[in-house]
Amino acid sequence: MRQLIKEDPRWKQSFDEDGFVVIRGFLDAEEVKEMKANIDRYVRDIIPVLESTEVFYEDKHRPETLKQLPRMHAHDAFFDRKVSQGKFKQLAEWLLGEGVAAKGVQYFNKPPRMGQPTPPHQDGFYWKVTPCEGVTMWLALEKVDKENGCLHYSRGSHRKGIREHGRTNTLGFSQGIVDFPNDDDRDGDRAVFAEAGDLLVHHAMTVHWASGNDSLNRSRKSLGIVYHAPGVVVDTVRRDAYQKVLHQDLQEAGKI
Repeated sequence: MRQLIKEDPRWKQSFDEDGFVVIRGFLDAEEVKEMKANIDRYVRDIIPVLESTEVFYEDKHRPETLKQLPRMHAHDAFFDRKVSQGKFKQLAEWLLGEGVAAKGVQYFNKPPRMGQPTPPHQDGFYWKVTPCEGVTMWLALEKVDKENGCLHYSRGSHRKGIREHGRTNTLGFSQGIVDFPNDDDRDGDRAVFAEAGDLLVHHAMTVHWASGNDSLNRSRKSLGIVYHAPGVVVDTVRRDAYQKVLHQDLQEAGKI
């Protein structure tokens, strides 16, 4: 396979030690432009034919409040290619080993004045996998800072196992860590600001969270891409049960 990224040993060191790595300018301006154009196309052409469970809004009667598009890879060839081949997958294999499983791509947004905080959680809790090994890649599509809801990480939390999660009031992230913050979270808190094209990569067990969008007119758009490490097994019964509850909550709240 043609090498598409120039690997930096510091990326692997940060990922292994801290549980996350920040890669500035992973996509250049033209690549970001292409990604955004295809998201716009997806919104225009694909959303109208999707089931309601594949499109989440802050208010489903207001299209401008679109907050999440799960499973874009399942509905569009462009996004399937982006996760199944190319530089994102190469990076995942460098961090996790050859033979990673691409699990999908989804779009996230926190609309201005409406985007809610993301509760502290570990992605691996939602995935229901054994062993809990994988990565989430979070691609900024525009400037992200404290005002519009940047990500926070608890450094080193990936080495301490899955913590207890309980119900939250944040739809789309209906389970959050119940004992947050502990002393390690407070000491390890790292807020990450980003520009369009920057890529944040974190381990499945890294504790992370985000504030709401307090901006008057700035959105906070991003893509999330997930890979499981080689040999990971999904407990489909537990995963599907979680997804069923999530969809019921979203439907009752008028988000889908």
